Amino acid sequence: MPDIKVLPDLLINQIAAGEVVERPAAALKELLENSLDAGAATITVQLAGGGTQLLKVSDDGGGITRDELALALARHATSKIASLDDLERVGSLGFRGEALASIAAVSRLTLTSRKRGSNDDKHAWAISAEGPHLTPPEPAALAAGTTVEVRDLYFNTPARRKFLKSEATEYAHCDEAFRRIALSRNDAGFTLQHNGRVQRHLKAQSLDERILALQGDDFAHNSIVVDEDSSGLRLYGRIGTPDSARASRDAQYFYVNHRFIRDKLLAHAVRQAYQDVLHGDRHPAFVLFLELDPALVDVNVHPAKTEVRFRDSRAVHQYVFHALSKALSGSAGDLAARPDAPAFAGGFAAAVPASNTQRYSGSSAAASAPFYRSQSAMPLVARDATGFYDTLFGERAAQPAAVASTTAPADTTVPPLGYALAQLAGVYILAENAQGLVIVDMHAAHERIMYEKLKTALDAAAIPMQPLLVPVTMHADALDVATAEDNSEALQQIGFDMAPGSPTTLTIRALPAMLADADARELAGGVLREVREYGASRVLTERRNELLGTMACHAAVRANRRLTTMEMNALLRDMEVTERSGQCNHGRPTWRQISVTELDQFFQRGR
Repeated sequence: MPDIKVLPDLLINQIAAGEVVERPAAALKELLENSLDAGAATITVQLAGGGTQLLKVSDDGGGITRDELALALARHATSKIASLDDLERVGSLGFRGEALASIAAVSRLTLTSRKRGSNDDKHAWAISAEGPHLTPPEPAALAAGTTVEVRDLYFNTPARRKFLKSEATEYAHCDEAFRRIALSRNDAGFTLQHNGRVQRHLKAQSLDERILALQGDDFAHNSIVVDEDSSGLRLYGRIGTPDSARASRDAQYFYVNHRFIRDKLLAHAVRQAYQDVLHGDRHPAFVLFLELDPALVDVNVHPAKTEVRFRDSRAVHQYVFHALSKALSGSAGDLAARPDAPAFAGGFAAAVPASNTQRYSGSSAAASAPFYRSQSAMPLVARDATGFYDTLFGERAAQPAAVASTTAPADTTVPPLGYALAQLAGVYILAENAQGLVIVDMHAAHERIMYEKLKTALDAAAIPMQPLLVPVTMHADALDVATAEDNSEALQQIGFDMAPGSPTTLTIRALPAMLADADARELAGGVLREVREYGASRVLTERRNELLGTMACHAAVRANRRLTTMEMNALLRDMEVTERSGQCNHGRPTWRQISVTELDQFFQRGR
């Protein structure tokens, strides 16, 4: 066995570079973090060859004195921590003192700096490193701050250089690293140049303006504000609406104390918050910032500092989950009521300009409101869930038109989703509101309404049961009969009373009150399949939402069913007050607004 010996400093740094400096983008990240830790207000990045030929970062931060330049390139030399207490409360982005030493070990590096406010240094000083060789400090021209120039990355580690991709690919990674850092600190200005051309120029601005500049109009106008602050935790930023979700996770930015991280715990909290409103394998876009006491989070768990560990991970998970669930719980009415609101508090225009809303708000929708209300006479608050829409509509259909007319409000205020005009293809409801045309998928919308009512009822202890006047008999195999008999108490908790009629039949004696007019056999069969496959305990706990979704789907109004104007308006009013009614419980959108401006543009009309 070979003798144990201490590795040379250069080899130690090159090994560390394999962890810290995976590619030019990783080096750029480390240099940008150093600049921000130095208090820089303006940072300029210059790249050539995707960052492999040149990577230069200049800032106006605090700077480094002449005597400390060589120390800055030494391994484990840092000004950011000095003791274990400092390590347990790290507030800076960097703290290990490895970045500059690792980068210098695999490149030709020049460090130029001048200490801000120092009377000792009348000019800047520069030091160069190539492998293990350091030059003595030399005078240089620099007003204040620090410039790190990295050339020929991996020139002395050809194996590592072979793993680099094309110039375009490496630049794309550098651009992404730049975006992550720029999003985290909107109070600083950033400039990015590549091969002599300015690619991005960002001045210090509000967070909303920074998000708009880096994430684009699509995210800006299809996102929801999040701002929750309690128990020493604050979560703020923007999350994409469910219908703007993407096929990949490339637009997800989560920061803990302004450090970009990829954490499984937080990712799970986000997925849980979106589970009721996201369709299929889509992924939400978001820019979120979590702030908490640095002592409650350990950032020293990954070489690239992209993972963290929380002291109380369960509390953080629940906080993030509930904050995002609250932001996503708005009804279709909440969204429709504010179509002319700016996408950001800073005043960026939304899809429908305010001038158009002011013009159209006094048009036919408002003028015809008494006419529509005389047909519907629907209240603008949610009704108690006492049965399927047939029951609700049947009661209202029996009212004389004269009575409905006298009970209608006298004002001409148009509800957020407007009043129904017609039904299209047996599936869609067409309505008119203050902004223009509203199109509603009636089955998807009703499914969400029933789903939320079922969740509320079950949270209150049990779903109300409605005995059937004439019990329904359904054919069932022996396993279904045994499932109904063995799980009778659990089934009663969700509103079902079923008993064996024979070895091959089940008698359905009661259904959930709000689903009493659904197809009893189809509904009971779907529930029994869930209980049989997963067991009653799992169905009522971890798979509760899946079960209620099955029930809501069977109970929702079907396609090709003709609805009266009264029925359509009742559905619109329920959508306006039901949480998450912008999507069905499978994540598909339930409605869409088409403004008069869009219609005018399509038909080339001028007003």
